[in-house]
Amino acid sequence: MTTIPLELVQKLRVAQQVVVLTGAGVSAESGIPTFRAAQTGLWAQYNPAELATPQAFQKNPRLVWEWYTWRRELVAQAKPNPAHFALVQMQKYVSQFTLITQNVDGLHQQAGSQSVMELHGNINRTKCFQQEHLVASWSPTEAIPPHCPYCGGLLRPDVVWFGENIPTLVFQSAREATEQCDMFFSIGTSSLVYPAALLPLIARQATRVEINSETTPLTSQVHFTLRGSAAQLLPALINLTWATHEPLNPIPE
Repeated sequence: MTTIPLELVQKLRVAQQVVVLTGAGVSAESGIPTFRAAQTGLWAQYNPAELATPQAFQKNPRLVWEWYTWRRELVAQAKPNPAHFALVQMQKYVSQFTLITQNVDGLHQQAGSQSVMELHGNINRTKCFQQEHLVASWSPTEAIPPHCPYCGGLLRPDVVWFGENIPTLVFQSAREATEQCDMFFSIGTSSLVYPAALLPLIARQATRVEINSETTPLTSQVHFTLRGSAAQLLPALINLTWATHEPLNPIPE
């Protein structure tokens, strides 16, 4: 495992505003395959980029709904890993902490993180394709996909598809937090998906840290690179930084 620099530990210990951006690499360690690696069995014949679009849903809503049903089943089997729990701990010790994720699995919240900014939505939520309002439940039906109980439109997952924009208020909040932070972490993200990939570039005044098992386009632009497993590196970093400190913001268990 990569050695954690003492300078990074010292900077994190005194940081007042920390922003963390997480990507698929964090969830992969919980057994959730990355978006494109998930195509196995029946779904191996499909290109995920051609299923996760409004056009695909309009063309064949049943196919897209059933694909997401399968993906939700994968997510339901997953549990948070040590990286998720380490970020819960980090939130306890930092005065102002912002967690932004590109993941749609809800594992950060399941681990105990609060006020998570979900750039790409959440696969466990459902909304109306026509009106976009969230729908928590609907009457039992054999229709696939089900129909919205309010307007009769088709229901769809509350995720951001290719060709769709990230919710404006969510990205605006993420951007504002990033502009003000003094330390920014990019963890398990390829730094290829925009506009999320812009965030570490916006953190111009911050100490930038990348934790990733692979080199990314961001690697050459950060101050510290920790190469390896976030599930190993993050708990080690938290332990080195705050092992003898009392939390500032205790989170109810």
